[in-house]
Amino acid sequence: MEDCIFCKIIEGKIPSKKVYEDEEILAFYDIDPAAPIHILVIPKKHITSLAHLKKEDEVIVGKIYGMINKIAEEKGFKQDGYRVIVNCGKNGGQEVMHLHFHILAGKQLGEKIV
Repeated sequence: MEDCIFCKIIEGKIPSKKVYEDEEILAFYDIDPAAPIHILVIPKKHITSLAHLKKEDEVIVGKIYGMINKIAEEKGFKQDGYRVIVNCGKNGGQEVMHLHFHILAGKQLGEKIV
């Protein structure tokens, strides 16, 4: 997607502070963090949102959740806990229309959401 900021980050057209990268996934620090640790994890394949997942995309979502757990361990916040948020669509609060997973950690995050 030519106008997708995350696709531009994947292509290296916009810099990011990378946490992890492989052929399918990119993880990087959010430039406007909502917590002391705020990492975004995205598939390199452009998928607009969870609502746009196809059957073949389910494997990458599972891989992303595994990588989130590995990042939490490597960055040292797995033991204390963290929150993973995926917004879906405009009414769900999604601002960038490229599937992304927010990892929030580094402080007590307050009341549970659900």
